[in-house]
Amino acid sequence: MNPDNRHFALETDPPLVVASMPYTQRHRAMALGLVVSILVVSSFLAPFANQQIGRVDSFLPVVQTVMATADLLTATLLFAQYSVQPHRALLIVASGYICAGSFAFLQTLSFPGSYAPDGLIGDVYNTPAWFFVLWYTTFPLSILFYALLKDKGRMSQGSTTANIAITLSIVFVLIALPSWLVIDGTEYLPQFFTTGLMRQTRLSNQFNIGLTILAGFVLLILFVRRRTVLDLWLMVTVFAALPNFLVAAYAGSSRFSVGWYTARGFALIASVTLLSVLIAEMTMLYSRLASALMMQRRERTNRFVSIDAATAAIAHEVRSPLGSITLNADTAQQVLGAKPLRLEELSAILKDIVEASLRVDNTITSIRGLFKHATDKPVTINVENVARQVLRLLQHELQFNGVLVVTDFEDGAPLVRADPVQLQQVILNLIKNAIEAMASMPRDSRRLNIGARVAQDSFVLLSIQDSGTGVPLLDRDRVFEAFYTTKSAGMGLGLAISRTIIERYGGRLVLGDTGPEGSTFEIALPIAKGG
Repeated sequence: MNPDNRHFALETDPPLVVASMPYTQRHRAMALGLVVSILVVSSFLAPFANQQIGRVDSFLPVVQTVMATADLLTATLLFAQYSVQPHRALLIVASGYICAGSFAFLQTLSFPGSYAPDGLIGDVYNTPAWFFVLWYTTFPLSILFYALLKDKGRMSQGSTTANIAITLSIVFVLIALPSWLVIDGTEYLPQFFTTGLMRQTRLSNQFNIGLTILAGFVLLILFVRRRTVLDLWLMVTVFAALPNFLVAAYAGSSRFSVGWYTARGFALIASVTLLSVLIAEMTMLYSRLASALMMQRRERTNRFVSIDAATAAIAHEVRSPLGSITLNADTAQQVLGAKPLRLEELSAILKDIVEASLRVDNTITSIRGLFKHATDKPVTINVENVARQVLRLLQHELQFNGVLVVTDFEDGAPLVRADPVQLQQVILNLIKNAIEAMASMPRDSRRLNIGARVAQDSFVLLSIQDSGTGVPLLDRDRVFEAFYTTKSAGMGLGLAISRTIIERYGGRLVLGDTGPEGSTFEIALPIAKGG
């Protein structure tokens, strides 16, 4: 078995979140264009990187406040992505953006001239530099862990809201403790500036070289493991941060120089660009999902209309002879009570009743034949593909009800022979029953397990397991009976019809394990010859 512990979106299906959306030629061209622009501007301004152009105190608070806001908004969007697809790697990269936004804003508060001549917090010289180090250490490290974990397919367990709350608590502690140290304990830390704000110590250069190496290593890992739109733009963001370190490491006067202003501008552009890309792609995904949902609802409405029209036609065809039978039966009762008894008239009435009964039987037979020949078209199919199609059809309903779907399909499962539409209806009925069975359960415990494997008796076994309350003991032997239902609303035909459909193809539909932890329904279909 090869468990696939993911949501039901396939690699070939439209992705539900931007974090899993493969990048296209358009995305790559945009990212490459921005990188080339950074390289061209950097090459043009490199000879002037050390040149002072004047101290503009309003530059840093404006740029880094916008940058911090963009980073925190990006983290919010990533948490929203996580709530749809709870991948642990998304929590890590979202945490990195919170750290980046927080340390960027704290550096702005401590930077001399931003909001006060000597800054609002910390000392004048080294607190801003330490916030810079914290900023560009935590963010690349979070991206590195994201790059290493993103393809492992590990989903978080439990409530997504609780996981986000726990992550935020841990991140705030990781921000608060080092912030307190660099604000109130600067004298105990290594010094980056000793003779003024314009000259750095050798230690500062060493730190910037280390940050450059770290960013380069993260960039390399991302490049090797790149796959999604998020991967691509994280590469651009990390690349745009490199001028900050290079300017600080190799320029003699790091602050208020051409290189210093340019590097901060690049970081701002990258931060805002990633946010813009996420918003644009999420809007596009929402538009596609909304269109698909509207088409699905329209198709469902059309089916209901068709069923209503067919039902009306059947009722009309059956009601007429039934009315005739009723009328003739009443007349026969009157004739039997008459004296003398009119046998010829009674014989004619009974003949009419027989003819009306035959018309009803012919109507039912023709309707059954019509549906049988119109829909029963068995072909060789893959059970897994049909199950995933049903999951896509019920995608909105599953998300609305907070159901986590876990699939477990055996690699290279044999094919079966059945009508794909009817098999789809059977699986759809079982999944909808599972959703209803879990309606009374807490949202974070609603779990639907769907798996397929080959049984020892040459059957493909598809199991659908819910985490509901289970089938009551008294109902277990009757759930497949026609017109028997445990629901407050319903005719009790779904499971009966489903079993009839499966048995038509030589298979069986049974209720497996059931109890307080949930129920398991199993569909067994014989392996197709040559499959």
